[in-house]
Amino acid sequence: MSAPASAWQRMAGWFGGLPGKAADVLPVRIGGTEYRRTTATPARVLGFDQALLWVVVALLAWGLVMVYSASIAMPDNPRFGKIAPTHFLLRHVFALVMAFVAALLAFQIPMATWERSARVLFLFSLALLVAVLIPHVGTVVNGARRWLSLGVMNFQPSELAKFAVLVYAADYMCRKMDVKERFFRAVLPMGAAVAVVGGLLLAEPDMGAFMVIAVIAMGILFLGGVNARMFFLIAAVLVAAFAMMVMMSDWRRERIFAYLDPWSAKHALGKGYQLSHSLIAIGRGEIFGVGLGGSVEKLHWLPEAHTDFLLAVIGEEFGLVGVLTLIVMFLWMTRRIMHIGRQAIALDRVFSGLVAQGVAIWMGFQAFINMGVNLGALPTKGLTLPLMSFGGSAILMNLVALAVVLRVDYENKLLMRGGRV
Repeated sequence: MSAPASAWQRMAGWFGGLPGKAADVLPVRIGGTEYRRTTATPARVLGFDQALLWVVVALLAWGLVMVYSASIAMPDNPRFGKIAPTHFLLRHVFALVMAFVAALLAFQIPMATWERSARVLFLFSLALLVAVLIPHVGTVVNGARRWLSLGVMNFQPSELAKFAVLVYAADYMCRKMDVKERFFRAVLPMGAAVAVVGGLLLAEPDMGAFMVIAVIAMGILFLGGVNARMFFLIAAVLVAAFAMMVMMSDWRRERIFAYLDPWSAKHALGKGYQLSHSLIAIGRGEIFGVGLGGSVEKLHWLPEAHTDFLLAVIGEEFGLVGVLTLIVMFLWMTRRIMHIGRQAIALDRVFSGLVAQGVAIWMGFQAFINMGVNLGALPTKGLTLPLMSFGGSAILMNLVALAVVLRVDYENKLLMRGGRV
């Protein structure tokens, strides 16, 4: 009976976070409640942050419903050819299934393995970013070369690059702890790595992904303890660089002008078209919305309603109440992930803590940009709403990143009750 018993113990460790033998050393605090390891404490309490998991599941489920609602009328558009009303829904379900499998596998990987593999993962992501630019290898959609065709789905290497830079930056700061006060030895190499990634992304072009990656790297440098003067110097350089990119690009400059006046005759049917129809959709929703499925703007008026402008459809169908609920959910999720990161650093697990906090920056910043664009507070930028918008590779990497956060939380609790990771 020893072999079956050990197998059950391993399964309990994987899914419940409870090893076969654990010492009662420190309390475990979950959501403001303190638990001690006793025979009466169930494994599900001592495993990982279940509140975070259920919020993520709620966002995924809501996103699935909204993708179907936003895309149900697309078969009527000749641009998409002869597709079924459930075409995008089924593809999104398939992406979710693949993402859940990938997340389960990612959760099994110890954080020590992620730390050892950080540089290899970063180099692999660079190789994919180069491959996508090769003619007949990268797939071109709407004039942008951002995807690699994998048969069952199109994969966007920039999504992997976000995660790879995040893990690499956390590992880099752990290796440079002794020289973090010296600019050329601590910051410059990391800046060069981000610049290489940025150059490849701008060649696609994908300025939105570059912005997210730059903010992730900057956030981890700041949280890792880089000198404040150096941090603000790098921030100023980045802002100046993005401003130069906008000024040197006619179509990017036109987007800024359209953002400033989307209702003018010049922009309403041009660069300001998406923004103006997004604002119309949100305005139609008023306080409580027109009801699920009742959106008019998704009927070929609002482009990319199921991807970049999903929030506009949510605002039209669920109103201000729905938008505020979504904002609160993302705020809570970001704060919870940050707490897990701080807890890891308090346990002297700096790499794990920086990775978790990097994921919080990623999810929070990208959601902020997407919401700001949909609400007209920021210029139009092609970034999806994390966990909700249609997009297989984005959903895949979002769930892998969140699985790594849950792994950090699992290892935190394991250490706090006297176990080993």
